[in-house]
Amino acid sequence: MTRPNVLLVMADQMAPHFTGTYGHSVVKTPHLDALAERGVRFDAAYCHSPLCAPARFSMMAGRTISAIGAWDNAAEFPASIPTLAHHLQATGYRTVLSGKMHFVGPDQLHGFEERLTTDIYPADFAWTPDWAESGDRIDKWYHNMDPLAEAGQAVTTHQIDYDEEVGYTSRRRLLDLARDHQDDRPFFLVASFIHPHDPYVARPEWWNTYDHDDIDLPDAIDLETLDAHSQRIRTGIEADTVGFTEEQTRNARHGYYANTSYVDHWLGQLVATLEETGLADNTIIMFTSDHGDMLGDRGLWYKMTFNERSARVPLVMAGPGVANTTISHAASHLDLLPTLLDIATDGGDWADSAPDLDGRSLWPLATGGTDDVDEAIGEYMAEMTSRPIYMIRRENLKYIHCDTDEPLLYDVIADPLERTNLATDPAYADTAASFAAEVAQRWDSDAITERVLASQRNRHAIHRATEATAGLRSWDHLPANDVANSYVRNHQDVVDASLSSRLHVRR
Repeated sequence: MTRPNVLLVMADQMAPHFTGTYGHSVVKTPHLDALAERGVRFDAAYCHSPLCAPARFSMMAGRTISAIGAWDNAAEFPASIPTLAHHLQATGYRTVLSGKMHFVGPDQLHGFEERLTTDIYPADFAWTPDWAESGDRIDKWYHNMDPLAEAGQAVTTHQIDYDEEVGYTSRRRLLDLARDHQDDRPFFLVASFIHPHDPYVARPEWWNTYDHDDIDLPDAIDLETLDAHSQRIRTGIEADTVGFTEEQTRNARHGYYANTSYVDHWLGQLVATLEETGLADNTIIMFTSDHGDMLGDRGLWYKMTFNERSARVPLVMAGPGVANTTISHAASHLDLLPTLLDIATDGGDWADSAPDLDGRSLWPLATGGTDDVDEAIGEYMAEMTSRPIYMIRRENLKYIHCDTDEPLLYDVIADPLERTNLATDPAYADTAASFAAEVAQRWDSDAITERVLASQRNRHAIHRATEATAGLRSWDHLPANDVANSYVRNHQDVVDASLSSRLHVRR
């Protein structure tokens, strides 16, 4: 068998807790369910950083955000950082991106030979936080409570427009790959959707998939007991001033569940395209998200925290060689690049070509083998804090550290809602001290803080200088559209054009 193709389907802000695949009793995700039923489901997969751009950059690079300077949603992703697309291209893969990757900076490809759509978010420095004024809101782009007030139904939105384009171009590219007999390279195609990211607005057919009265609400919690970072997030998103009602919560969750089913629908469309073109037998399908959404738990919304609903991601794989199992070992986006290299090289020796990776390959686990490592690490260095925040998930314990905050230690198996901070329990004093020592050994917070502040100062200065003419010098990606060679043109024979574009039905 030739080397397998890889289709990576990404959602945005989709927590595994709110999918049928991971056991939610209301949310309908039949296509992801089917993928998991014939493949492998990772039950403790995490983003490395719970914010869109840092999560994606660390996944692309297989390196921590402090290693590559991917601090926040306006941090440049340097063109000098090798990505999974570069590495796969070097091993002989076609690399194609459709949809969101939130690249910031003039390089909008980062190793992808083709990028079929523009991004949904800007590529400049406008969204840079300011740790020197960490208590101030930046109303233009900070999250607030508006998405809860807006939650409901619509014929279309800019996010629906975008995902329709992502879905169409991804499916069209799969068809093109199937009928291209000139290039026999395997492909790596990323189809990256924006839903179910807020503002929780869904088309009627997806909204009506759910009975509004069936939408569950988050468990109650005493907000006075929240940790310092959770309190900062509540202030930053105006949850502690503007607030939200029970009906707004139900509406927002309703829209989120509907849009989760919408993304699942597109997953089903792409899998069906693989099957009808004959590509399915030699294509590994992966599904994940950049991070999750708190959806009202702990009085929080969106992401930016290492609590489970924000930091956990779905991770499902299926295809040739993939076992039919579930994996309880902790893993993260840092592990995807080494996993893809194992797939691309059939388990060959690729370490010399990618010596600086911070993750491990999950391919042994995905193919039914074993792994002694049960660990994931995380870093957060964006808004709502003024010092780095670190996470270590090892076996059943998760430790969260910030120099300005109390330490947090949770047993996420016994206490999945993370209501009991074991760092204050005398029985866990030695464990908490050991984690604290490990954080101090792994990370130099003072040095990282200075790098973050310097980066923010530089980006603010550049943005101020270019803001008035940003539209004239945009870094936003402009997709190529070769209309001169599309459909039927005068340099082609009409019959030849018809025959060369035809992909026959499989019998």
